[in-house]
Amino acid sequence: MSSDGVAPNPAGASEKGEAVWPSHPFDPRSGDPSSADIDPDDDKLHEECGIYGVIGVDQAARYVALGLHALQHRGQEAAGICSYDPDTTFNTVRRLGLVRDNFTKEAVFELLPGRSAIGHNRYSTHGSKGAQIRDVQPLYADFALGGCAIAHNGNLTNAEAMRARLIERGSIFQSHSDTECIVHLMARSHHGTIPERMKEALRSVEGAFSVIAMTRTKLIGVRDPSGVRPLNLGRLGSEARGEQRPGRRASRERHAGCVGESRPGSARRRRAAPAARDVPPPRVCAARAPQPTRRARARHHSRRRRAARDRCR
Repeated sequence: MSSDGVAPNPAGASEKGEAVWPSHPFDPRSGDPSSADIDPDDDKLHEECGIYGVIGVDQAARYVALGLHALQHRGQEAAGICSYDPDTTFNTVRRLGLVRDNFTKEAVFELLPGRSAIGHNRYSTHGSKGAQIRDVQPLYADFALGGCAIAHNGNLTNAEAMRARLIERGSIFQSHSDTECIVHLMARSHHGTIPERMKEALRSVEGAFSVIAMTRTKLIGVRDPSGVRPLNLGRLGSEARGEQRPGRRASRERHAGCVGESRPGSARRRRAAPAARDVPPPRVCAARAPQPTRRARARHHSRRRRAARDRCR
């Protein structure tokens, strides 16, 4: 008798003398241990990539590294961070392996200055299964409107067909990642802003995905219309509020099909124009650096008027 209370069937032993286990509806072996290729090392989580972005804080890459470390369970093949600094423009570091092995040294963060950054943990759902540095995200591209870095979580079901069509039209791919299809679709768009180009590009893809992108002035977050992949928007605490150090404050999940733009200080979301097909179009949400609220401005002007009246007396 085995430990789970099920004994092999001696009468059904194989010619090699190996016991044949009885079939079970949830057992992939279907009665014979050698009938299926079972990989014991495959018994692990398959969360499929993690993405993280920060804007409007000093040394943003350090916050992204902490965020990627918290999302390490979503991908262990490789990790990458891209930051933007007005003096050095876009800077990218992509490494194979875990976050703690690649993004803990001071020399690495010296390569990633700036107040905005995005990062990505890779778990290959498409492209090369053996991690290659060219498939590690974020991916960066220079458009006519300026640079943009993109990180993507999910799987585009029509990536192969889209890739073949883009190659026929002259696009040159540098990686096996389906994320690069989004980059080429944005490059071929004629819209006047990067968020609008991204919305047009995402109307052409199918599947479950969450995307974050970083331009010189904003972060852009996108969630697929079905809401399969998660995407949250949060806020860091402020030292000006008396906190000893910035920390993560309340966050909320982005709606399905939401595209969000973020600038230092505020966030908004808007619904994209209807797509050609019946699938609900993605919506865009944005975040900006902290700006005074309407109530704060009203209090400020009220104090100034009160001070002026006191001086007149």
